[in-house]
Amino acid sequence: MAVASPVRVDVERFEEEGYLVAEGLLDPAQDLDPVIDEYMALLDTLTAQWLAEGKITSTHADLPFAQRMAQVLSETSSAGYRPFDISLPFSGVTEETPIHLGPAVFQLLTSPRLIDAVEQLIGSEILSNPIQHVRIKPPQALLPPEFQSSLVGQTDWHQDQGVALPEVDETTMLTVWLPITDATEENGCLCVVPYSHQRGLVTHCPGRGQRKGLHIPDEVRGRAYTPVPIKRGGALFLHCRTMHASLKNESDGVRWSFDLRYQPIGQPTGRPWFPAFVVRSRHNPVSEVTDWRVWADLWRQTRTRLAAEPPAGKFNRWTGEEAVCEVA
Repeated sequence: MAVASPVRVDVERFEEEGYLVAEGLLDPAQDLDPVIDEYMALLDTLTAQWLAEGKITSTHADLPFAQRMAQVLSETSSAGYRPFDISLPFSGVTEETPIHLGPAVFQLLTSPRLIDAVEQLIGSEILSNPIQHVRIKPPQALLPPEFQSSLVGQTDWHQDQGVALPEVDETTMLTVWLPITDATEENGCLCVVPYSHQRGLVTHCPGRGQRKGLHIPDEVRGRAYTPVPIKRGGALFLHCRTMHASLKNESDGVRWSFDLRYQPIGQPTGRPWFPAFVVRSRHNPVSEVTDWRVWADLWRQTRTRLAAEPPAGKFNRWTGEEAVCEVA
């Protein structure tokens, strides 16, 4: 087997523009196809279970993946997506709250070529930040209204620092956005505002009406943006203050991605009630988590703790009473 060439990222460009595309970073067959197989098996298991419980009318196994996901979600409501995500919700956690903690996902989180690139951007002592999600987006036209502004719908404009607690303000948090399928403008790739990280943290407003989540008002963000299509195997690195959003999926297929975050060990995560873990440490290699079962247990132990003692207080810094939010 040929040895892959060392990863080299343009650190200077990343620091100047606030984002960086690394095409061909991962091997689709080695790094991505196992994730697809894992999720396909999960979908088969869940639909068989839900059919037996009377929650859906069919497993819809004859449908293409995008249409199958959309049909299953339309019948199960928002609860139907929860078993696919790789994080827990902020509230309402019970011992039965589902979360996907499979070995293929862990291998993606800890991919050596991915972490080699991360190391060049934040240093060699690397923590996996628990603000992480999978986004399996069927065509927007197939989604019920409740999914339009969710993990499977269009993502509104935000900065990742802006949707975490203020404790993260001094953390060097790096977002890594990985497409499992090719991300195009038609199927809803990410968009960025280049150099926006240089403006600092801007106001985010809580959702109202159709805008359900935190978002940066248009008058704060401006109108200019840059779409960032990426082929599977590539990665998009984002500064924690770079404004970004996604387009609608107006294709006939699914747009599937993971958004992961990494940071230096010892800095606050912005989600103190969720588990982080050491991905790489040149100073203390024995602290690295290399077994997916250890990672899975961290989340299961967290679920047990949160079921007994839910986190108190707000999950972000915004009140909705900020001046720009009153008119947004």
